[in-house]
Parts: sequence; structure tokens; C-alpha cells
Amino acid sequence: MMNTEQITQIIVAAIPDAELDISGEDCNFTVRVISESFADMKPLERQKRVLNLFQQQLKTGELHALTVKAYTMQQFIDLQNQFLVQLDND
Repeated sequence: MMNTEQITQIIVAAIPDAELDISGEDCNFTVRVISESFADMKPLERQKRVLNLFQQQLKTGELHALTVKAYTMQQFIDLQNQFLVQLDND
């Protein structure tokens, strides 16, 4: 079984500027990857780039499921800001 440290090492080795947030346990994880290297990629391309790093672990069952959410920093900021509410001071 994999742990968050192993997942972090694999992703950072391939995407050095990656900022990560990993949740989950045992063989089922969700990872949010923020990197400027995703700038010219479509969402599916980003997911595939990260998932391809774990082909061997997925084949052997060391990792059963990996959900990938991949963004550039600006996209992540925009995503966070869409939930903010502007209050008027009237």
C-alpha cells in the first residue's frame, strides 16, 4: 500500500514546482496538484499526466484509486474566489 509521502515523492520528482494537497488512506487517494506546467493543457491532459506517473502502482494494486484535480495557480485562485460573497455596506 502507498502512503502520502510516497505519492508526494513521485509527483514532485516529475513536476518539481507542484504544490500538493493529498487526502485518503490505504489504496485510495485524492490529490490536488497546482503547477504552472499545466498552463497550456486541457483538464484531461493534466489528469493523465499525473495518473501516468502511477501506472505501475495501479497495475500491481499497490494503489487502487487516485483522483486527480490539477490546476495552475491562477485557476486555483479563481476557483476559490468564485465562492466568495461581496457584502454591501448600505
